[in-house]
Amino acid sequence: MHVQLVLSHLPSARIRSIDVRAALAAPGVLAVVTGADLQDVEAAGPDKPLAVERVFYTGQPVVAVIAESEAAAADAAALVEIDFESLPSVANPQQAMLDDAPEVLEADAEGSEGDASMHGAATESESEPVQRPRNVSSVATYKRGDVAAGMAEAEVIVKETYGIAGVHHSPIETHVSMVRPEPDGGVTIWAPTQGPFAVRDEIAKVLDAAPHEVRVISMPVGGGFGGKVMLLETLLVLLARKVRRPLRLALTRQQDFLVGHPAPAARFDIELGAKRDGTLVALRARYHYDNGATGGWHAGITGSFLGGTYRIPNFDLTGYEVATNKTPTDAYRAPGGAQAYFALESAMDELASQLGMDPIELRLHNASREGDPTADETPWPRIAMVECLEAARRHPLYTAPTGPGEGVGVALASWGGARSPAAAGCRVEPDGSVSILIGSPDISGSSTGLAMIAAEAFGVSAEKVRVVIGDTSYAPQGPMAAGSQVTYSVGGAVYEAALEARRQLLEIATEELEAAPEDLDIVDGRVTVKGVPERFVEITKLVALSTEFMGRHRPINATGRSAVQSASPAFTVHIARVRTDPETGAFQLTGYAAIQDVGRAINPPEAEGQVHGGSVQSLGRALGEQLVYDAEGQLRSGSFLDYELPTADQLPLIDVELVEVPSPVGPLGAKGVGEPPAIPGAAALTNALARATGIRVREVPLDRSAFIR
Repeated sequence: MHVQLVLSHLPSARIRSIDVRAALAAPGVLAVVTGADLQDVEAAGPDKPLAVERVFYTGQPVVAVIAESEAAAADAAALVEIDFESLPSVANPQQAMLDDAPEVLEADAEGSEGDASMHGAATESESEPVQRPRNVSSVATYKRGDVAAGMAEAEVIVKETYGIAGVHHSPIETHVSMVRPEPDGGVTIWAPTQGPFAVRDEIAKVLDAAPHEVRVISMPVGGGFGGKVMLLETLLVLLARKVRRPLRLALTRQQDFLVGHPAPAARFDIELGAKRDGTLVALRARYHYDNGATGGWHAGITGSFLGGTYRIPNFDLTGYEVATNKTPTDAYRAPGGAQAYFALESAMDELASQLGMDPIELRLHNASREGDPTADETPWPRIAMVECLEAARRHPLYTAPTGPGEGVGVALASWGGARSPAAAGCRVEPDGSVSILIGSPDISGSSTGLAMIAAEAFGVSAEKVRVVIGDTSYAPQGPMAAGSQVTYSVGGAVYEAALEARRQLLEIATEELEAAPEDLDIVDGRVTVKGVPERFVEITKLVALSTEFMGRHRPINATGRSAVQSASPAFTVHIARVRTDPETGAFQLTGYAAIQDVGRAINPPEAEGQVHGGSVQSLGRALGEQLVYDAEGQLRSGSFLDYELPTADQLPLIDVELVEVPSPVGPLGAKGVGEPPAIPGAAALTNALARATGIRVREVPLDRSAFIR
């Protein structure tokens, strides 16, 4: 059966009544379910599977229609009549913080520690109590030294406001899920999810069921970027259990814009002070996130970027998580990073201009290095910030002269990286190939890199390794595919499992070849005695010996586990070159380079592909991507006709340069790759335009009319 949702058309309203009689009488309809039918679910306000009594944003699900076909469900949904009493709403975060603003959420909403921790983020970091304005769910603060004294000492000060719009994940595939209730009372879920174990655990909690009673089968993810973890699976499970039928729910593109939890907009008031020689002395920042109808959690990680990237002896940073009557926001590739670095790197570029200093030289002069304190005073580990900046300074795109109307801009970014315990299985098949079993979905080509790690550990070519992504009923524990952590967290488990499988194989070969394990090697599908290549035994024969009837050898079946104890932050520097036309305000991005530290490139083409995709996403924030809401909280850019994704004609070839400063704890020295490239593009582009035109754009996406003279 198919599910169609009836969404609220108001941003804030009381539900007076719901009339479902006409919908129930429509052809092919099995059931029409309201929030009152699901009252036993422990959730508050906008987090309820279906709205009860109140709605908090346009697009909030209110009624679910279940029918024999998608068309029948859609037709019946149009017959549902809901009597709303419109309530005061607020769509602007500055207005939401005023004392007389309407209250967005009925109860205090805290930032989600779960969402934050999966990305290596912090929700709140208060060194002292901070007064919360109205509709602010949490406040993140970082302080060091004496900012007032530092500003008094500064010889040059940049004091400006920067803004960055909210953006949507814009996946090729809208949100689709299927649920089948099982005869034993459990459920099976098919979903294109980045986190099958997270879905399993949440559903088990909602159903008060044992984890093994919830089976999650992860399907290929048609675009994730943080938006394909969990969205409507809880509702679908409750509906399927209610009607005892398998159900499928597929959102339309417009519904995906309204219901999917996008990236939040942010605004920064920055005051950055420095000496005449470029030495930073103080930073003051007040910033807020527009989280929609939820508590939010980005401000903490943003503060860590603002206060920890450069050597700044005095700073005072305060970030507010603000609730508004709009779609709840959540993770989007490098959450908190794009917002923080657009503000910070724009201010650094303005400072360089005022000082008459090369922008890369200014950054190198103040770059944090190993042992320097981060924003929370923990020391930086070995990082490659300086190496990336020096590579950018040498890059032809940066060194080539500029002509009239041309400009070159740079921007830097970092990402700490998430990490989670992981396990992997490894067995050797009868044909001599190696199978690796993991529980983390492949949303970026990570399975190829994991196969290469296993191949290096076991001693075969990567073509002989197959990576299998299991469902939650049999796969080993695996982290969510988020926060640039799959290779970093799972790679060690895969390496250990493959190494143990090799040991088990050589254990059998020891008896067959009458040689010690340390004297054996694996070459071309054979186990050979080192230095005596004519003494060998085929891997296929050894596997057969471990599986034969009445055999004396144990099967080759290994496991590996890992729990990386520390992060390996990755840095990147992007260079943008533009050509402008002062008469029309038009500009063309004529060159782009992304220099990134990846620790060790396990699979260079995959790493370069990640950098390409991330660079385009970060540029999209400047070129036109934005979620536009009117004063009443109605989304005005809810289709690809109105939401401006960057197109091929706007983008040059992107030159990717991989810097390799190996991680001391990552598998084979690797670091996370996915998040950093999605951060600095907007600042690199606006910095380039400022150099070309003398016009500084401090809010993105940029308004092209600003460049008409």
